[in-house]
Amino acid sequence: MTKEQPKWYQSWFDTPYYHILYKNRDYNEAELFIKNLVGYLNLDKEDSILDLACGKGRHSIFLNSLGFSVTGLDLSQNSIEQAQTHASNSLHFEVHDMRVSFSTQFEIVLNLFTSFGYFDDDTDNYRVIQTIKSSLKPNGIGVIDFMNSPLVIENLIAQNFHEDEHIQFELKRHLKDGFITKNIQVTDGNKIHNYQEKVRAYSFQDFETMLSKAGLHLLDCFGNYKLEPFNVETSERLILIFMSND
Repeated sequence: MTKEQPKWYQSWFDTPYYHILYKNRDYNEAELFIKNLVGYLNLDKEDSILDLACGKGRHSIFLNSLGFSVTGLDLSQNSIEQAQTHASNSLHFEVHDMRVSFSTQFEIVLNLFTSFGYFDDDTDNYRVIQTIKSSLKPNGIGVIDFMNSPLVIENLIAQNFHEDEHIQFELKRHLKDGFITKNIQVTDGNKIHNYQEKVRAYSFQDFETMLSKAGLHLLDCFGNYKLEPFNVETSERLILIFMSND
């Protein structure tokens, strides 16, 4: 019996190369987004927050610094181990598959920085929506921060190179079978590694359909981290704010 190969998200996110490649992400922009979101949602410091697919916990840690009780969940054991170095009585991290319902409910559930659409089967991606719903208290609010797929596809860069910490990255991108795929070749000294990112190119209409099917009501939609209105032709992001119909 041959051993099943790990999925791309099981291997890539657990490597140090992932964090090296993306270490120059704009943390100031991310923190501004969180502040804008907290203000828009008019959150109370008593509100509990779930950060679903939290990675190393940068959003969770910042939210906790603002005074909120936060739980971060992620499939990557390595990321959670790093995040747990920041854990406290009001900041918790656990390894968890976001397709599986969690045992606790929250006032707010966040799924940020395109942490959706990873799975080959649409049913598995829909299960993430169901996890968000089941994790919400009555009248709780869910937030999905996704890419604006049509704009990303229109401006897709087929190939580019990046070097950091004496490590070379060759990045190749393409659209196939409804997925935006990035093939990543890492050259580290005399060693070459190959990884992949693969995200279903869901549109606004796709999310509308999934949210409605799950019994979730779309409240608002923004197109960037300043929370300006969404425009499919120009917006950098697709930020969906919704709540349970129950």
